[in-house]
Amino acid sequence: MSEAARDAETETAERDTAPDVETAAGTDTAGSGRIVVGVDGSDPSLQALRWAVRQAALTGAVLEAVIAWEMPSAYGWGGLPALPENFDLEATTARVLDDAVEKALTPEQAATVTRRTVLGNAAQTILDRGEGADLIVVGVRGHGTFRATLLGSVSHTVTLHASCPVVVVRGSASV
Repeated sequence: MSEAARDAETETAERDTAPDVETAAGTDTAGSGRIVVGVDGSDPSLQALRWAVRQAALTGAVLEAVIAWEMPSAYGWGGLPALPENFDLEATTARVLDDAVEKALTPEQAATVTRRTVLGNAAQTILDRGEGADLIVVGVRGHGTFRATLLGSVSHTVTLHASCPVVVVRGSASV
């Protein structure tokens, strides 16, 4: 038997007999997955969060709620007022996420959600956090009869570029 074949056989035997390993979230890696849901505090994102928490309960997946923040595009430009020194966009964004989770979910459900506040573009942040996930969930806002048939810019970008399945929850749907 060649050395490479012997190494492959040993690796397979070790993998088959190795105990289940715990992840950082404290769940067994066997049979568990991860669902990423984009949250911005809007009603459609709250509905997406509710849908995602039920899906996570059905599948045993870990649920990760993600919100992104960016510096205002005009920040630092001459002639425009600067942000107050004590204004913390990250903390404000984290409060929006906490409020959304607390508003949309029961306290028991909210306790199971991993919360991530990330500096960056919303669509790219969701795509980055979705790497290796089993599912991404986003809400979409309708803006009238014709525009309601279209996806928003974030949900559109996520559905086009995600490395896993994406569920888009419409804001008008009762979930």
